[in-house]
Amino acid sequence: MPTDPSATEVPVCSRGLAEPSGRGTRASRASGRRFWATAYTLLILLTGTNLPTPLYRSYATRFGFSPFVVTLIFAVYVAVLIPSLLVAGPLSDAIGRRRVLLPAIVLAALGSLGFALATSTGWLFAARILQGLAVGAASGALTAALSELEPSGSRRKAALVSTVASVGGLGLGPVLAGLLAQCAPAPDVVPFVVEIVLLIPAAITVMRMPATQQGARWRPRRPQIPRGMRAVFATSGTANFSAFAVIGLFLTLIPTYVVALTNSTNLLLGGGTAALMLACSAVVQLLAYGRPPRRLQLVGLPVLALGLGLLVLVGSAPSLALLLGATLLAGIGHGLVFLGGLTTVNNAAPDSSRAEVLSSFYVIVYTGVGLPVLGVGLLATTMSLTTAVSWFAGIVAVLSLLVLIALSRTNRHAPTDPGN
Repeated sequence: MPTDPSATEVPVCSRGLAEPSGRGTRASRASGRRFWATAYTLLILLTGTNLPTPLYRSYATRFGFSPFVVTLIFAVYVAVLIPSLLVAGPLSDAIGRRRVLLPAIVLAALGSLGFALATSTGWLFAARILQGLAVGAASGALTAALSELEPSGSRRKAALVSTVASVGGLGLGPVLAGLLAQCAPAPDVVPFVVEIVLLIPAAITVMRMPATQQGARWRPRRPQIPRGMRAVFATSGTANFSAFAVIGLFLTLIPTYVVALTNSTNLLLGGGTAALMLACSAVVQLLAYGRPPRRLQLVGLPVLALGLGLLVLVGSAPSLALLLGATLLAGIGHGLVFLGGLTTVNNAAPDSSRAEVLSSFYVIVYTGVGLPVLGVGLLATTMSLTTAVSWFAGIVAVLSLLVLIALSRTNRHAPTDPGN
């Protein structure tokens, strides 16, 4: 397949050829700028998809819907995101990153515009569908692009930046929306206008991306994981299903839960709790960088289970301090599991199908985000939200410990981490 004719840069695969020292230094700086600009693009895309988090209670009052509808709005996002991931990951391997990412950014902007113009619940569903298509198309391609653009070729560093940018966007969205909703006029409009403006540099970044070496002709097919990495993929994927089920809870129902617990109407407080969990995740990833990825998962899973255990206690003994403790532990556990899992999968993935493998990994991640929390919303229609959250926390805590046992057994026979 011919190279993209609009390319103005040297293909990524030509990096490393001998150049004069001055030119090589300039090329290295340019590569570094492209790498961090790509990380910014991932951060801003995920920020936009989580701007609605502290606003759902306001929408529920304005349009008159229940907590179950909130989880449906969240679930429809995941329902379109997963097929988008499965199509766009292999497609970007075949036709190049730019041709997939630019339409994704346009869809993200349209999703934010849909929220800004919302006059009914239907608008919220439509906007979430657009956002799901955007993030599904972009997640695998951007993560693969970071591996390709990292100046020193370190997959481990690329995985760290991918996870921190992803979690940072998840956390920045609720804080930004909550702050603007409290302090700015038109609280249901301004956050999304800001997001559209922030997407402009992301679009410029994608248009300036170097051409990537294109693979075989794309055709629709079920996701395929190379045989040699299936065990690694299964354990890391299941661990991250549990970790991201907790993310789904904190991004949908925990803000309402916090408001009920504190009897506060401050939108920043609800969004801030979700952001605190995600901030802990991002910080612990930075601190844990360079550690063996399997060990990170082995430590992260019991910490995650402990945080969920505290969340169960909050249901029977309501306490803001206890809730904050549960939030901190859940965030730390999530960060360790996510960094360890993505690094393990990224290290094992072959270059020729990296975006496809990473997209399949994100399918598991986003299924964890959307499916379990839908069950919590359904439970909340027959029992109190507090009880539903407690049941959820207990079940996911048990699942985390079961995955820990499976991962421990696999770890005994795992090869030494290459450290790349």
